[in-house]
Amino acid sequence: MQNPTLFQFFHWYYPDGGKLWPEVAEKAAWLAEIGITAAWLPPAYKGDSGGYSVGYDTYDLFDLGEFEQKGSRATKYGDKEGLLAAIAALKQHQLGVILDVVLNHKMGADEKERVQVNRVNIDNREDISDDVIEADAWTRFTFPVRNGQYSKFIWDFHCFSGVDHIENPDENSIFKIVNDYTAGGWNDQVDDEFGNYDYLMGANVDFRNNAVNEELKYWARWLMDQTQCTGFRLDAVKHIPAWFYKDWIDHIQAEAEQPMYIVAEYWSHDVPTLQNYIDQVDGKTMLFDAPLQLNFHHASKQGADFNFTQIFDNTLVAADPAHAVTLVANHDTQPLQSLEAPIEPWFKPLAYALILLREQGVPIVFYPDLLGATYEDEGDDGNNYTIDMPAIPGLETLIKARQTHAWGVQTDYFDHPNCIAFSRSGTEEHPGCVVVMSNSEAGEKTIELGENLAHRKWRDLLEHREDIIETDEHGTAQFFCEAGSVSVWILAE
Repeated sequence: MQNPTLFQFFHWYYPDGGKLWPEVAEKAAWLAEIGITAAWLPPAYKGDSGGYSVGYDTYDLFDLGEFEQKGSRATKYGDKEGLLAAIAALKQHQLGVILDVVLNHKMGADEKERVQVNRVNIDNREDISDDVIEADAWTRFTFPVRNGQYSKFIWDFHCFSGVDHIENPDENSIFKIVNDYTAGGWNDQVDDEFGNYDYLMGANVDFRNNAVNEELKYWARWLMDQTQCTGFRLDAVKHIPAWFYKDWIDHIQAEAEQPMYIVAEYWSHDVPTLQNYIDQVDGKTMLFDAPLQLNFHHASKQGADFNFTQIFDNTLVAADPAHAVTLVANHDTQPLQSLEAPIEPWFKPLAYALILLREQGVPIVFYPDLLGATYEDEGDDGNNYTIDMPAIPGLETLIKARQTHAWGVQTDYFDHPNCIAFSRSGTEEHPGCVVVMSNSEAGEKTIELGENLAHRKWRDLLEHREDIIETDEHGTAQFFCEAGSVSVWILAE
Protein backbone atom coordinates (compact mmCIF):
# COMPACT_ATOMS: atom_id res chain seq x y z
CA MET A 1 0.00 0.00 0.00
CA GLN A 2 1.18 3.52 -0.83
CA ASN A 3 0.12 6.99 0.21
CA PRO A 4 -1.19 8.65 -2.98
CA THR A 5 1.25 11.33 -4.14
CA LEU A 6 0.76 13.27 -7.39
CA PHE A 7 3.33 15.03 -9.54
CA GLN A 8 2.59 17.89 -11.95
CA PHE A 9 4.97 16.97 -14.76
CA PHE A 10 5.15 20.39 -16.45
CA HIS A 11 5.13 24.11 -15.75
CA TRP A 12 4.14 27.22 -17.69
CA TYR A 13 7.66 27.97 -18.88
CA TYR A 14 8.64 24.46 -19.92
CA PRO A 15 10.74 24.72 -23.12
CA ASP A 16 9.18 23.91 -26.48
CA GLY A 17 10.61 21.54 -29.06
CA GLY A 18 9.04 18.25 -28.02
CA LYS A 19 11.23 17.65 -24.97
CA LEU A 20 8.60 16.77 -22.37
CA TRP A 21 7.30 13.38 -23.52
CA PRO A 22 10.84 11.91 -23.72
CA GLU A 23 11.60 13.34 -20.26
CA VAL A 24 8.46 11.73 -18.84
CA ALA A 25 9.52 8.36 -20.22
CA GLU A 26 13.06 8.82 -18.92
CA LYS A 27 12.04 9.80 -15.38
CA ALA A 28 9.12 7.39 -14.86
CA ALA A 29 11.19 4.77 -13.03
CA TRP A 30 12.79 7.37 -10.75
CA LEU A 31 9.44 8.96 -9.87
CA ALA A 32 8.07 5.57 -8.88
CA GLU A 33 11.20 4.86 -6.84
CA ILE A 34 10.92 8.05 -4.76
CA GLY A 35 7.22 7.53 -4.05
CA ILE A 36 5.20 9.38 -6.70
CA THR A 37 2.04 7.40 -7.51
CA ALA A 38 0.56 9.40 -10.43
CA ALA A 39 1.68 12.04 -12.93
CA TRP A 40 -0.47 14.90 -14.21
CA LEU A 41 0.49 15.64 -17.81
CA PRO A 42 -0.29 18.92 -19.62
CA PRO A 43 -2.95 19.23 -22.34
CA ALA A 44 -1.79 16.78 -24.97
CA TYR A 45 -3.82 18.06 -27.92
CA LYS A 46 -3.21 20.81 -30.44
CA GLY A 47 -3.68 24.40 -29.29
CA ASP A 48 -4.08 27.51 -31.39
CA SER A 49 -0.36 28.29 -30.91
CA GLY A 50 0.65 24.90 -32.29
CA GLY A 51 4.13 23.84 -31.25
CA TYR A 52 4.38 26.78 -28.85
CA SER A 53 1.08 26.24 -27.05
CA VAL A 54 1.13 25.44 -23.32
CA GLY A 55 -2.16 23.74 -24.13
CA TYR A 56 -4.95 25.89 -22.73
CA ASP A 57 -5.87 27.53 -26.05
CA THR A 58 -7.69 24.41 -27.26
CA TYR A 59 -8.01 24.00 -31.01
CA ASP A 60 -8.44 20.30 -31.89
CA LEU A 61 -9.06 17.77 -29.11
CA PHE A 62 -8.45 14.89 -31.52
CA ASP A 63 -4.96 16.00 -32.57
CA LEU A 64 -2.50 14.53 -30.05
CA GLY A 65 0.47 15.61 -32.13
CA GLU A 66 -0.49 13.67 -35.25
CA PHE A 67 -1.60 16.24 -37.84
CA GLU A 68 0.14 19.20 -39.50
CA GLN A 69 -2.10 21.83 -37.95
CA LYS A 70 -1.34 25.27 -36.55
CA GLY A 71 2.18 25.22 -37.95
CA SER A 72 3.40 21.86 -36.68
CA ARG A 73 2.64 18.19 -36.37
CA ALA A 74 3.84 17.85 -32.79
CA THR A 75 2.54 19.86 -29.86
CA LYS A 76 4.94 21.81 -27.66
CA TYR A 77 5.55 18.60 -25.72
CA GLY A 78 6.08 16.18 -28.60
CA ASP A 79 4.21 14.02 -31.09
CA LYS A 80 1.55 11.39 -30.49
CA GLU A 81 4.06 8.56 -30.60
CA GLY A 82 6.09 10.26 -27.89
CA LEU A 83 2.99 10.81 -25.76
CA LEU A 84 1.98 7.16 -25.95
CA ALA A 85 5.54 6.06 -25.14
CA ALA A 86 5.58 8.37 -22.11
CA ILE A 87 2.27 7.00 -20.85
CA ALA A 88 3.44 3.42 -21.39
CA ALA A 89 6.58 4.14 -19.34
CA LEU A 90 4.55 5.61 -16.48
CA LYS A 91 2.17 2.66 -16.45
CA GLN A 92 5.05 0.18 -16.67
CA HIS A 93 6.17 1.54 -13.30
CA GLN A 94 2.65 1.43 -11.84
CA LEU A 95 2.19 5.19 -11.99
CA GLY A 96 -1.23 6.65 -12.69
CA VAL A 97 -1.62 8.93 -15.72
CA ILE A 98 -3.77 12.05 -15.29
CA LEU A 99 -4.50 13.94 -18.51
CA ASP A 100 -5.52 17.60 -18.62
CA VAL A 101 -9.01 18.38 -19.98
CA VAL A 102 -9.73 21.90 -21.28
CA LEU A 103 -13.32 22.02 -22.52
CA ASN A 104 -14.47 25.54 -21.66
CA HIS A 105 -13.42 27.23 -24.89
CA LYS A 106 -11.94 26.77 -28.35
CA MET A 107 -9.52 29.07 -30.17
CA GLY A 108 -8.10 29.36 -33.67
CA ALA A 109 -11.24 28.68 -35.72
CA ASP A 110 -10.81 27.72 -39.36
CA GLU A 111 -13.58 29.93 -40.74
CA LYS A 112 -15.62 33.00 -39.91
CA GLU A 113 -19.41 32.98 -39.73
CA ARG A 114 -21.94 35.78 -39.97
CA VAL A 115 -23.58 35.86 -36.55
CA GLN A 116 -25.81 37.98 -34.36
CA VAL A 117 -24.44 39.07 -30.99
CA ASN A 118 -25.31 41.21 -27.97
CA ARG A 119 -22.73 43.39 -26.24
CA VAL A 120 -22.01 42.36 -22.64
CA ASN A 121 -20.80 44.47 -19.72
CA ILE A 122 -17.41 42.88 -18.96
CA ASP A 123 -17.72 43.83 -15.27
CA ASN A 124 -21.25 42.45 -14.95
CA ARG A 125 -21.90 39.64 -17.41
CA GLU A 126 -25.60 39.61 -16.51
CA ASP A 127 -25.85 43.09 -18.03
CA ILE A 128 -26.53 42.11 -21.65
CA SER A 129 -27.60 44.69 -24.20
CA ASP A 130 -30.87 44.09 -26.03
CA ASP A 131 -29.36 45.54 -29.20
CA VAL A 132 -28.50 42.87 -31.78
CA ILE A 133 -25.35 43.37 -33.87
CA GLU A 134 -24.65 41.59 -37.16
CA ALA A 135 -20.95 40.70 -37.35
CA ASP A 136 -18.40 38.13 -38.42
CA ALA A 137 -16.94 35.83 -35.77
CA TRP A 138 -14.35 33.06 -35.82
CA THR A 139 -16.65 30.26 -34.73
CA ARG A 140 -16.42 27.52 -37.36
CA PHE A 141 -13.98 24.68 -36.67
CA THR A 142 -13.72 22.20 -39.55
CA PHE A 143 -10.19 20.81 -38.96
CA PRO A 144 -9.48 20.46 -42.70
CA VAL A 145 -6.12 18.74 -42.22
CA ARG A 146 -7.54 16.02 -39.99
CA ASN A 147 -10.37 15.78 -42.53
CA GLY A 148 -12.87 13.85 -40.42
CA GLN A 149 -10.48 11.26 -39.02
CA TYR A 150 -11.61 10.13 -35.54
CA SER A 151 -14.56 12.58 -35.60
CA LYS A 152 -16.57 14.30 -38.33
CA PHE A 153 -18.12 16.81 -35.91
CA ILE A 154 -18.06 20.42 -37.14
CA TRP A 155 -18.19 23.15 -34.52
CA ASP A 156 -20.14 26.25 -35.53
CA PHE A 157 -21.75 29.23 -33.78
CA HIS A 158 -24.55 27.03 -32.43
CA CYS A 159 -21.89 25.34 -30.25
CA PHE A 160 -20.82 28.55 -28.53
CA SER A 161 -22.44 31.11 -26.27
CA GLY A 162 -19.96 33.98 -26.60
CA VAL A 163 -16.82 35.41 -28.20
CA ASP A 164 -14.40 38.22 -27.35
CA HIS A 165 -13.75 39.48 -30.87
CA ILE A 166 -15.95 40.36 -33.84
CA GLU A 167 -15.19 41.73 -37.27
CA ASN A 168 -17.19 43.90 -39.66
CA PRO A 169 -17.66 45.84 -37.36
CA ASP A 170 -14.30 45.23 -35.68
CA GLU A 171 -14.54 45.21 -31.92
CA ASN A 172 -12.96 43.52 -28.90
CA SER A 173 -15.09 42.98 -25.80
CA ILE A 174 -17.42 40.21 -24.63
CA PHE A 175 -20.34 39.37 -26.91
CA LYS A 176 -23.14 36.89 -26.30
CA ILE A 177 -23.97 34.94 -29.44
CA VAL A 178 -27.64 34.80 -30.41
CA ASN A 179 -28.62 31.21 -31.22
CA ASP A 180 -31.12 28.52 -30.23
CA TYR A 181 -29.46 27.91 -26.83
CA THR A 182 -28.60 31.37 -25.50
CA ALA A 183 -32.01 33.03 -25.16
CA GLY A 184 -31.80 32.61 -21.40
CA GLY A 185 -28.40 34.25 -21.18
CA TRP A 186 -25.34 32.46 -19.83
CA ASN A 187 -25.19 28.99 -18.29
CA ASP A 188 -26.22 28.44 -14.68
CA GLN A 189 -24.22 26.57 -11.99
CA VAL A 190 -21.08 28.59 -12.69
CA ASP A 191 -19.12 30.95 -10.45
CA ASP A 192 -20.89 34.25 -9.69
CA GLU A 193 -17.82 36.46 -10.11
CA PHE A 194 -18.68 39.30 -12.53
CA GLY A 195 -22.31 38.31 -11.98
CA ASN A 196 -21.83 35.12 -14.02
CA TYR A 197 -18.41 33.68 -14.92
CA ASP A 198 -19.53 31.35 -17.72
CA TYR A 199 -17.47 33.31 -20.25
CA LEU A 200 -13.69 33.18 -19.90
CA MET A 201 -12.01 33.47 -23.30
CA GLY A 202 -12.13 32.55 -26.98
CA ALA A 203 -15.22 30.92 -28.40
CA ASN A 204 -17.07 29.91 -25.23
CA VAL A 205 -18.48 26.38 -25.45
CA ASP A 206 -22.22 26.12 -24.74
CA PHE A 207 -22.98 22.86 -22.98
CA ARG A 208 -26.73 23.36 -23.39
CA ASN A 209 -26.27 22.11 -26.96
CA ASN A 210 -26.78 18.35 -26.62
CA ALA A 211 -24.74 17.65 -29.76
CA VAL A 212 -21.76 19.32 -28.03
CA ASN A 213 -22.25 17.21 -24.91
CA GLU A 214 -22.38 13.98 -26.88
CA GLU A 215 -19.26 14.94 -28.85
CA LEU A 216 -17.35 15.63 -25.63
CA LYS A 217 -18.43 12.29 -24.16
CA TYR A 218 -17.37 10.55 -27.36
CA TRP A 219 -14.02 12.34 -27.24
CA ALA A 220 -13.45 11.18 -23.65
CA ARG A 221 -14.11 7.57 -24.68
CA TRP A 222 -11.76 7.99 -27.64
CA LEU A 223 -9.06 9.52 -25.48
CA MET A 224 -9.27 6.75 -22.88
CA ASP A 225 -9.02 4.16 -25.65
CA GLN A 226 -6.11 5.88 -27.40
CA THR A 227 -4.02 6.61 -24.29
CA GLN A 228 -5.13 4.17 -21.59
CA CYS A 229 -4.94 7.06 -19.09
CA THR A 230 -6.15 6.51 -15.53
CA GLY A 231 -7.54 9.92 -14.65
CA PHE A 232 -8.34 13.49 -15.65
CA ARG A 233 -7.57 16.97 -14.37
CA LEU A 234 -10.46 19.26 -15.28
CA ASP A 235 -9.51 22.82 -16.14
CA ALA A 236 -11.44 25.97 -15.20
CA VAL A 237 -14.57 24.25 -13.84
CA LYS A 238 -15.78 27.49 -12.22
CA HIS A 239 -16.62 28.59 -15.79
CA ILE A 240 -18.40 25.35 -16.74
CA PRO A 241 -21.87 24.36 -15.48
CA ALA A 242 -21.58 21.81 -12.70
CA TRP A 243 -24.42 19.77 -14.15
CA PHE A 244 -22.35 19.14 -17.30
CA TYR A 245 -19.36 17.70 -15.45
CA LYS A 246 -21.57 15.66 -13.13
CA ASP A 247 -23.05 13.97 -16.21
CA TRP A 248 -19.69 13.76 -18.05
CA ILE A 249 -17.93 12.15 -15.09
CA ASP A 250 -20.77 9.65 -14.68
CA HIS A 251 -20.37 8.75 -18.34
CA ILE A 252 -16.61 8.19 -18.29
CA GLN A 253 -16.72 6.25 -15.03
CA ALA A 254 -19.34 3.93 -16.55
CA GLU A 255 -17.15 3.44 -19.63
CA ALA A 256 -13.81 3.04 -17.82
CA GLU A 257 -12.37 -0.38 -17.05
CA GLN A 258 -11.33 0.86 -13.61
CA PRO A 259 -12.37 3.98 -11.63
CA MET A 260 -10.83 7.11 -13.09
CA TYR A 261 -9.13 9.55 -10.73
CA ILE A 262 -10.69 12.99 -11.20
CA VAL A 263 -9.40 16.30 -9.82
CA ALA A 264 -10.82 19.66 -10.87
CA GLU A 265 -9.48 23.19 -10.80
CA TYR A 266 -12.01 25.53 -9.19
CA TRP A 267 -9.72 28.41 -8.25
CA SER A 268 -11.56 30.10 -5.41
CA HIS A 269 -10.29 31.00 -1.95
CA ASP A 270 -13.76 30.65 -0.45
CA VAL A 271 -14.23 27.20 1.10
CA PRO A 272 -18.08 27.26 1.04
CA THR A 273 -17.89 27.96 -2.71
CA LEU A 274 -15.68 24.89 -3.19
CA GLN A 275 -17.95 22.77 -0.99
CA ASN A 276 -20.98 23.93 -2.98
CA TYR A 277 -19.33 22.75 -6.21
CA ILE A 278 -18.50 19.38 -4.65
CA ASP A 279 -22.15 19.05 -3.64
CA GLN A 280 -23.34 20.05 -7.12
CA VAL A 281 -21.32 17.22 -8.71
CA ASP A 282 -22.30 14.77 -5.96
CA GLY A 283 -18.73 14.51 -4.72
CA LYS A 284 -17.52 12.94 -7.96
CA THR A 285 -14.31 15.01 -8.16
CA MET A 286 -11.47 16.17 -5.93
CA LEU A 287 -10.61 19.89 -5.92
CA PHE A 288 -7.28 21.68 -5.58
CA ASP A 289 -7.06 23.43 -2.21
CA ALA A 290 -6.54 27.00 -3.43
CA PRO A 291 -7.25 28.47 0.04
CA LEU A 292 -4.39 26.45 1.56
CA GLN A 293 -2.02 27.59 -1.18
CA LEU A 294 -2.98 31.18 -0.39
CA ASN A 295 -2.29 30.57 3.31
CA PHE A 296 1.17 29.28 2.35
CA HIS A 297 1.75 32.41 0.27
CA HIS A 298 0.81 34.71 3.16
CA ALA A 299 2.80 32.67 5.69
CA SER A 300 5.92 32.82 3.53
CA LYS A 301 5.61 36.59 3.07
CA GLN A 302 4.79 37.46 6.68
CA GLY A 303 7.31 35.19 8.38
CA ALA A 304 7.18 35.45 12.19
CA ASP A 305 4.17 37.79 11.96
CA PHE A 306 2.00 34.94 10.65
CA ASN A 307 0.18 32.91 13.31
CA PHE A 308 1.37 29.42 12.43
CA THR A 309 -1.46 27.80 14.40
CA GLN A 310 -3.85 29.15 11.74
CA ILE A 311 -2.09 27.63 8.71
CA PHE A 312 -5.04 25.29 8.03
CA ASP A 313 -7.80 27.79 8.89
CA ASN A 314 -10.43 28.25 6.18
CA THR A 315 -8.98 25.55 3.92
CA LEU A 316 -10.62 22.74 1.99
CA VAL A 317 -8.36 20.10 3.55
CA ALA A 318 -9.63 21.12 7.00
CA ALA A 319 -13.29 21.24 5.95
CA ASP A 320 -13.43 18.25 3.57
CA PRO A 321 -10.13 16.31 3.47
CA ALA A 322 -11.64 13.51 1.36
CA HIS A 323 -12.01 15.90 -1.59
CA ALA A 324 -8.85 18.01 -1.19
CA VAL A 325 -5.73 17.90 -3.34
CA THR A 326 -3.15 19.98 -1.49
CA LEU A 327 -0.48 21.99 -3.29
CA VAL A 328 2.33 24.46 -2.77
CA ALA A 329 2.47 25.80 -6.34
CA ASN A 330 1.30 25.12 -9.88
CA HIS A 331 1.67 26.62 -13.35
CA ASP A 332 -0.97 29.31 -12.68
CA THR A 333 0.67 30.56 -9.46
CA GLN A 334 4.10 30.96 -11.07
CA PRO A 335 5.58 34.46 -11.52
CA LEU A 336 3.85 36.56 -14.21
CA GLN A 337 0.79 34.27 -14.33
CA SER A 338 -2.80 35.34 -13.71
CA LEU A 339 -3.06 33.65 -10.30
CA GLU A 340 0.47 34.50 -9.21
CA ALA A 341 0.92 33.69 -5.52
CA PRO A 342 4.49 32.48 -5.14
CA ILE A 343 5.80 30.86 -1.96
CA GLU A 344 9.09 32.27 -0.67
CA PRO A 345 11.92 29.70 -0.99
CA TRP A 346 12.60 29.52 2.77
CA PHE A 347 9.01 28.40 3.42
CA LYS A 348 8.62 25.79 0.68
CA PRO A 349 10.19 22.90 2.68
CA LEU A 350 7.79 23.69 5.54
CA ALA A 351 4.80 23.83 3.19
CA TYR A 352 5.72 20.53 1.54
CA ALA A 353 6.18 18.88 4.95
CA LEU A 354 2.66 20.08 5.80
CA ILE A 355 1.10 18.43 2.75
CA LEU A 356 3.32 15.36 2.31
CA LEU A 357 3.58 14.05 5.87
CA ARG A 358 0.05 14.63 7.16
CA GLU A 359 -2.91 12.31 6.99
CA GLN A 360 -5.41 14.66 5.36
CA GLY A 361 -5.59 15.41 1.64
CA VAL A 362 -3.74 14.11 -1.41
CA PRO A 363 -0.58 16.17 -2.07
CA ILE A 364 0.75 17.19 -5.46
CA VAL A 365 4.39 18.11 -6.12
CA PHE A 366 5.20 20.78 -8.73
CA TYR A 367 7.84 20.14 -11.41
CA PRO A 368 10.20 23.11 -10.71
CA ASP A 369 10.12 22.44 -6.97
CA LEU A 370 11.48 18.93 -7.49
CA LEU A 371 13.60 19.33 -10.62
CA GLY A 372 14.31 23.06 -10.84
CA ALA A 373 13.74 25.27 -13.87
CA THR A 374 14.92 28.53 -15.43
CA TYR A 375 13.09 30.78 -17.86
CA GLU A 376 14.69 33.60 -19.83
CA ASP A 377 12.84 36.05 -22.02
CA GLU A 378 12.91 39.58 -23.35
CA GLY A 379 10.58 42.00 -21.62
CA ASP A 380 8.46 44.71 -23.23
CA ASP A 381 11.20 47.18 -22.34
CA GLY A 382 13.73 45.28 -24.46
CA ASN A 383 15.70 44.02 -21.46
CA ASN A 384 16.29 40.35 -20.83
CA TYR A 385 14.95 38.92 -17.60
CA THR A 386 15.27 35.54 -15.92
CA ILE A 387 12.86 33.60 -13.75
CA ASP A 388 14.91 31.21 -11.63
CA MET A 389 12.97 28.32 -10.06
CA PRO A 390 15.50 26.28 -8.06
CA ALA A 391 14.73 22.79 -6.80
CA ILE A 392 13.81 22.70 -3.11
CA PRO A 393 16.49 21.16 -0.89
CA GLY A 394 15.18 18.05 0.82
CA LEU A 395 12.01 17.70 -1.25
CA GLU A 396 12.93 14.29 -2.63
CA THR A 397 13.59 13.15 0.94
CA LEU A 398 10.17 14.43 2.04
CA ILE A 399 8.45 12.59 -0.83
CA LYS A 400 10.18 9.37 0.16
CA ALA A 401 9.31 9.98 3.81
CA ARG A 402 5.62 10.12 2.87
CA GLN A 403 5.86 6.47 1.87
CA THR A 404 8.20 5.30 4.63
CA HIS A 405 7.13 7.29 7.71
CA ALA A 406 3.83 9.18 7.17
CA TRP A 407 1.62 6.50 8.66
CA GLY A 408 -0.61 5.98 11.67
CA VAL A 409 -2.52 8.28 14.01
CA GLN A 410 -1.75 11.98 13.66
CA THR A 411 -1.45 14.18 16.76
CA ASP A 412 -1.16 17.95 16.34
CA TYR A 413 0.77 20.35 18.58
CA PHE A 414 -0.47 23.65 17.17
CA ASP A 415 -0.04 25.57 20.41
CA HIS A 416 2.42 28.37 19.57
CA PRO A 417 2.09 31.13 16.93
CA ASN A 418 5.63 30.53 15.62
CA CYS A 419 6.38 26.85 16.27
CA ILE A 420 4.07 23.95 15.47
CA ALA A 421 4.50 20.19 15.35
CA PHE A 422 2.67 16.97 14.62
CA SER A 423 3.46 13.30 15.09
CA ARG A 424 2.48 10.17 13.20
CA SER A 425 2.25 7.05 15.36
CA GLY A 426 3.29 4.59 12.66
CA THR A 427 1.83 1.13 11.98
CA GLU A 428 3.03 -2.45 12.25
CA GLU A 429 4.48 -2.15 8.74
CA HIS A 430 5.77 1.44 8.86
CA PRO A 431 7.43 3.54 11.56
CA GLY A 432 6.07 6.99 12.32
CA CYS A 433 7.73 10.41 12.62
CA VAL A 434 7.70 13.70 14.50
CA VAL A 435 7.63 16.92 12.45
CA VAL A 436 8.61 20.25 14.05
CA MET A 437 8.77 23.59 12.22
CA SER A 438 9.23 27.26 13.01
CA ASN A 439 8.58 30.46 11.08
CA SER A 440 10.73 32.44 13.50
CA GLU A 441 13.66 31.54 15.78
CA ALA A 442 14.71 27.98 16.57
CA GLY A 443 11.87 26.04 18.15
CA GLU A 444 11.18 23.04 20.35
CA LYS A 445 8.21 20.91 21.29
CA THR A 446 7.66 18.39 24.08
CA ILE A 447 6.06 15.37 22.40
CA GLU A 448 4.48 12.43 24.24
CA LEU A 449 4.79 9.33 22.07
CA GLY A 450 3.75 6.68 24.58
CA GLU A 451 5.53 3.98 26.57
CA ASN A 452 5.88 1.72 23.52
CA LEU A 453 8.44 4.26 22.28
CA ALA A 454 10.25 4.69 25.61
CA HIS A 455 14.04 4.97 25.55
CA ARG A 456 14.20 5.20 21.76
CA LYS A 457 16.66 7.35 19.83
CA TRP A 458 15.60 9.75 17.08
CA ARG A 459 17.47 11.59 14.32
CA ASP A 460 16.53 14.39 11.92
CA LEU A 461 15.88 12.86 8.51
CA LEU A 462 16.53 16.21 6.83
CA GLU A 463 19.85 16.57 8.71
CA HIS A 464 19.15 20.13 9.78
CA ARG A 465 19.95 18.99 13.31
CA GLU A 466 22.93 16.75 14.06
CA ASP A 467 21.93 15.78 17.61
CA ILE A 468 20.27 12.51 18.60
CA ILE A 469 17.17 12.73 20.80
CA GLU A 470 16.19 9.97 23.24
CA THR A 471 12.73 9.55 24.76
CA ASP A 472 12.32 8.92 28.50
CA GLU A 473 10.57 6.01 30.21
CA HIS A 474 7.20 7.49 29.17
CA GLY A 475 8.18 7.91 25.53
CA THR A 476 8.43 11.69 25.94
CA ALA A 477 11.15 14.01 24.63
CA GLN A 478 11.83 17.52 23.41
CA PHE A 479 12.12 17.71 19.65
CA PHE A 480 13.79 20.69 17.97
CA CYS A 481 14.00 22.61 14.71
CA GLU A 482 16.20 25.41 13.42
CA ALA A 483 14.99 28.97 12.80
CA GLY A 484 12.69 29.26 9.79
CA SER A 485 13.07 25.56 9.16
CA VAL A 486 11.57 22.09 9.55
CA SER A 487 12.95 18.90 11.04
CA VAL A 488 11.52 15.43 10.50
CA TRP A 489 12.51 13.16 13.38
CA ILE A 490 12.56 9.41 12.74
CA LEU A 491 13.82 6.45 14.76
CA ALA A 492 17.61 6.30 14.61
CA GLU A 493 17.79 2.54 15.14
